[in-house]
Amino acid sequence: MGDVLEIEFEDLDGKLKGTTLVFAGDGLELGSIASDLDKKLGGQIAKAAELDGFGGGGKRHIELLSPAKMPDARIIVAGFEGDSDDKGGWVNTGGRVAGLVAGARSDKATIVVDMVSSSTAPEVAADIAMGALLRQYAFDKYKSQAGNEEDEKNSRRLKKLRVLTAKPDKARDAFRRREAIAKGVTIARDLVNEPANELGPVEFAAECEKLKDLGVEVEILDVEALEELGMRALLGVAQGSARPARVAIMQWHGAKSKRQKPLCFIGKGVCFDTGGISMKPASGMEDMKGDMGGAACVTGLMAALAGREASVNAIGIVGLVENMPSATAQRPGDIVKSMSGQTVEILNTDAEGRLVLCDLLWYAQERFEPRFMINLATLTGAIIVALGKEYAGMFSNDDKLAAQLSAAGEATGEKVWRMPLAKGYDKLIDTPNADMKNIGGRWAGAITAAQFLQRFVKKTPWIHLDVAGVAMASGKTDISRTWASGWGVRLLDELVASDCEK
Repeated sequence: MGDVLEIEFEDLDGKLKGTTLVFAGDGLELGSIASDLDKKLGGQIAKAAELDGFGGGGKRHIELLSPAKMPDARIIVAGFEGDSDDKGGWVNTGGRVAGLVAGARSDKATIVVDMVSSSTAPEVAADIAMGALLRQYAFDKYKSQAGNEEDEKNSRRLKKLRVLTAKPDKARDAFRRREAIAKGVTIARDLVNEPANELGPVEFAAECEKLKDLGVEVEILDVEALEELGMRALLGVAQGSARPARVAIMQWHGAKSKRQKPLCFIGKGVCFDTGGISMKPASGMEDMKGDMGGAACVTGLMAALAGREASVNAIGIVGLVENMPSATAQRPGDIVKSMSGQTVEILNTDAEGRLVLCDLLWYAQERFEPRFMINLATLTGAIIVALGKEYAGMFSNDDKLAAQLSAAGEATGEKVWRMPLAKGYDKLIDTPNADMKNIGGRWAGAITAAQFLQRFVKKTPWIHLDVAGVAMASGKTDISRTWASGWGVRLLDELVASDCEK
């Protein structure tokens, strides 16, 4: 959403124009361009730093407005930090400095990347540009254009960014992959930010179909197809809504061998969750438009993998429903038969996401026999109580896969924290009336939800990510300034790139 940011890479001998940002390390260490600029300006950078107590490094910065000999320019000197091996760090730096140049209310800016070796400069420059692209995102499609000229002037945003770096051709090539990932994050953010009156299950499915333009095979299952498959747990959630359920299956065939086992990513897509008959409190219910954050991530990930032509076979499956109270809604005490044949006693209709996912997990194994499955869901408030908004909760039956995903989280900054699975917790969802019940009681709510899902996993390596604290109502960061973070796209793409494309 918002203006599209045009990004260009040029050599370090490119001309400095308009708002220019240079870096300074500890002790006010300047790169070659900034040093030359300081000399040209008669030491104004050093003087301004001294007066402001700015010593370089960290996250501080100083500005020179219309400096002598460059009266039309604004010079920003930003603290330089990070490690060339720190992918998440450089992306965050890009977002931070993009915020600085955008704050100058200039629609064109230049960032100079000359504080790293020429061998690492292309990757660092590409990461910084990606951070700038993510920072630029704004969800403003429903804002009217009414307003005076002064309002428009003050809200002017960055439109063109020049990045000066060594080996700009290599930086440009490195950025193509990152741009595809950023577009995937944007898709996820847009979907989560959309109001529920505009984005229901049918409309979400239509958004999935747009991925055909990237070479993704997309199949949409309607209610009749879902009934034939026996997905009665999923359909039970949707039966109280006038908006029919959908399941979207997105396939990317990027591996050299079509016989290579696919990776499978599964997302909970409750487009709005009232809680059903077990209705939620009115306060904060508007946030439940984001209860499809898992499905949004899966859709964005599939767009990213296709956009950068990942050399894997990957499948994204999203279950799209709306959970509403009505005369046809599922009731507490109902017993439903899932696609697996296992029966579930519904004690709380607000524990609906696991009912959607259990049928999708079974379907994925039966049809695709994947190498592994990772499901994402804004599943429980309990995970927010446990981990806040810093980590997603990770549950897994496979130590190696869990370790790989943890490493991907450290690399991207989208971190996961492994939570336990154990027989003692599993017993909490036993019931005398069916094979299981859909809630486990007051304690360990995030864990019993994961135990429920595990009952639908055979021997396939599997991870359940509870993203309730990170996918929506997220805090502002250097690279995310809106309600929806697009969390998970970068994480899962890093997992694929680091461990699955070898």
